[in-house]
Amino acid sequence: MKILLSCFTLLFSQLFFAQNDLVVIDAEDQRFVYDIRYATTNNFMETVLYDCERCMLRPEVAAALLEAGTFFLEKGYRIKIFDCYRPYSVQKAMWEKVPNAAYVANPYDQGSVHNRGAAIDLTLVDLDENDLDMGTDYDYFGKEAHTDNKELPDQVLLNRSMLISGMKQFGFSVIRTEWWHYSYKRNYRYDILDHPLPCKD
Repeated sequence: MKILLSCFTLLFSQLFFAQNDLVVIDAEDQRFVYDIRYATTNNFMETVLYDCERCMLRPEVAAALLEAGTFFLEKGYRIKIFDCYRPYSVQKAMWEKVPNAAYVANPYDQGSVHNRGAAIDLTLVDLDENDLDMGTDYDYFGKEAHTDNKELPDQVLLNRSMLISGMKQFGFSVIRTEWWHYSYKRNYRYDILDHPLPCKD
């Protein structure tokens, strides 16, 4: 019943935000846990960048994420969401602080896939909401976060591999420097957006 309600919410959101071409992922959906870091000061910018915890994605990307959420829930895990759509103006502020394209996409080049509503930063937690060990915290800028780094404990490598292979089934691919960043296929066909997050229901 909860999943059916979530699907209804997704469809309603799709209609409501059609002018922005983005839909909202229901924060109450049992498949997901929210930890939107940029709505807090617990992030590399050390300041609040979003007015609320809200995950917005392109409709096609949102549908794929819901499928991935069901897949992991059936295996005894939930997806914890750190970030989804990110306004372009926020991307520019991030670049001003960390002008390093290995970790922050250059807004004056192609921008970030987050600015297109086609990327999600995430991890996995168990059903008690305990984080699986991925080797580093979210937004850790260093070799330890790289997905091609095999000099890590076996359990970390297994956890990352499970996340990567699971997300891949639904059209998502991880990037080399950030184990948490998943971009949806054909993501650059979407336009860059700078809509503020709709924080009022």
